[in-house]
Amino acid sequence: MPPLSTAHKAAVTSFVSITGSNDRIAQRYLKNTGYRLNEAIDVYFQTNSNTSANTIRDTQLAKLFDSLRNAQEDPPDALGADSSMLYLQSIGVDLEGASLFLAMELVQAPTIGEITREGFVKGWKNAGVVEPRIDAQRNHFKQLTNELSSNPSLFRKVYRYAFVVGREGDQRALSLDNAILYWEMLFKKPGQVWVGSTGRIDWLSEWIAFLREKWTRSVSRDMWNQTLEFAFKSIEDETLGFWSQDGAWPGVIDDFVAWYKHKSEMDVDA
Repeated sequence: MPPLSTAHKAAVTSFVSITGSNDRIAQRYLKNTGYRLNEAIDVYFQTNSNTSANTIRDTQLAKLFDSLRNAQEDPPDALGADSSMLYLQSIGVDLEGASLFLAMELVQAPTIGEITREGFVKGWKNAGVVEPRIDAQRNHFKQLTNELSSNPSLFRKVYRYAFVVGREGDQRALSLDNAILYWEMLFKKPGQVWVGSTGRIDWLSEWIAFLREKWTRSVSRDMWNQTLEFAFKSIEDETLGFWSQDGAWPGVIDDFVAWYKHKSEMDVDA
């Protein structure tokens, strides 16, 4: 048998690490699938029905999670704030941008400063990343980040989770300051840029100016979610022709439209 290439050796090592088999078995399954690692692993688990793929992957992810914990400071089943931030940075998360909320949704974090064992294991298993390694997670996360601005369904899921993870304690709403901060993080690259597609109106700046001038309350879940729907529509239609007084928009959106139209008229007159 000819010697294995570097890439093939790496595939064998990964196969053994994930399945718990040996090099000989790894080479047989990999050779039969043209050294396509994911396919070889799936065939192995299908063939060896007594071995639970889910159990093995859970164990591997739990081991990786434990390697990220600070045993002196973190609870047994959670990464504290410092450990969480170190981990997020290791997979390429921008802690001041939309990718922070992408990561929080991926691992179902309960708060921005904490990642639980359960969320970490379930999140990465559901993501379909076979290899429980930081570099594999980093590559997958980079791919998701690149899709964030062009995949409305993905962005909507991440945006809505930002409300969940961004609340303080048992609060049911976001403070206005926090909501504005999160909007500024989400509505810029690599997130969805809230700028008109034709006239390039900077809707995010207008929205924040309106809120700082006219809004004194907190931000409810409905207001948070409806702001995104308004953002999507205002990007495509800068005339705001989709809006009407008889529509189902929340009152704050109605007030914003009235404020913006009055401001635009004043600017023209000036």
